[in-house]
Amino acid sequence: MAMRSKERGLFELYRDDPERADALVFNRRGILKGGALAAMGAAVGGAIPFGGNMPGGLIPAALAQGATAGAAPKILKMDGKAELVILGDKPFVAETPEHLLNDDITPNDKIFIRNNGTPPDAVSNPDAWDLTVDGEVNKTLKLTLGELKQKFKPVTYALQMECGGNGRSFFEPKASGNQWTNGAISNARWTGVRLKDVLDAAGLKSSAVYTGHYGRDTHLSGDASKPAISRGVPMAKAMEEHTIIAYAVNGGPIPHVNGAPLRLIVPGWPGSTSQKWLSRIWVRDREHDGQGMTGTSYRVPIKPMIPGSKADPKNFRILESMPVRSIITNIANGTELKAGTRAIALRGHAWAGEHSVAEVHVSGDYGQTWRKAKVAKAANKYAWQTWNADLTVPSEGYYEFWVRAIDSTGRGQSHAAANWNPQGYGGNVMHRIAVLIPA
Repeated sequence: MAMRSKERGLFELYRDDPERADALVFNRRGILKGGALAAMGAAVGGAIPFGGNMPGGLIPAALAQGATAGAAPKILKMDGKAELVILGDKPFVAETPEHLLNDDITPNDKIFIRNNGTPPDAVSNPDAWDLTVDGEVNKTLKLTLGELKQKFKPVTYALQMECGGNGRSFFEPKASGNQWTNGAISNARWTGVRLKDVLDAAGLKSSAVYTGHYGRDTHLSGDASKPAISRGVPMAKAMEEHTIIAYAVNGGPIPHVNGAPLRLIVPGWPGSTSQKWLSRIWVRDREHDGQGMTGTSYRVPIKPMIPGSKADPKNFRILESMPVRSIITNIANGTELKAGTRAIALRGHAWAGEHSVAEVHVSGDYGQTWRKAKVAKAANKYAWQTWNADLTVPSEGYYEFWVRAIDSTGRGQSHAAANWNPQGYGGNVMHRIAVLIPA
């Protein structure tokens, strides 16, 4: 059941003038003013039992999403796809709301959409699709998809695929690009051949350093000489056994909008390296400098920069492993639970790029106390990990459930997006959802 409609004054104030809203609601010590707790309770639709723990300046999760977006989300209506949230029309981009990601294996209809250009036309004979491998190789290969299937051993893995900008909307000041929340992630079961096996068949020269990937999507300008995007990876990542040239997902064809009939899956790294509509792999003797590889594109600061300041490209490094992240998936933000509910079962997923997830913690009292969740093992390397936890609440009212994960290196998630950068990469803030338990 959706949370009941809320009084609009506080919502509009936080949307239009958040500093004034905080001044009205919180005192100088960051504690809710005497009458403000009741006012905020009216705004979110119920009493706030743990309101005294609410951090100063925190916009309630029930309001935060609207305060950020300023308008109702545009919902995708497309055959073969669930109701994703449209973030852009040119190129076409849509994310998957967290509560639609509850499956252990992401179904095809819930895989997010991230285009950089205009997709090619769908093909009637996928096995005739051709791929060229050239550059720093002993033998240039030109293989059809049918030949790839015949000549190389197939493999199937559950693999995370995540857009490099996932979490971008949490940066302040706003970073440029599609304003992803947490929905630019999937964990589908991909089938294909190891990129390593294909590169071994071509024979890598000692000069091979990096790959460059090309697809058949066209640049938004319509200029056929310009690739929509062309990224690559160091040879060590290209030769990692889970980096695959995929031709199927979840036991069937890849959806056209997700790169059919042939694409790369480079798990744990920004999804832009997982080239869709794959047509060429250029093995290079230097770091690839294609579209999306230079300046601040898919790069993060080496030394922290002042948020909103001008970027120095020399202070940026290529984003490789994606940061640790966790989401709650079994309850949607804004849910009204059954009256009398006191025990809450939470479930979700966590992932950490090149690393594994060591711990997941949940809180129902604004981070004053945390409960350790049970974290399942990954199906294989680069698959996300499912977690479960139980919380108990003392009464009816408005609650927020928070989740944070810590990876195998000890790195965790923050309250606010850290290491600001102009294109908003690495914004792995804790996921928060709001629920209301009516009297």
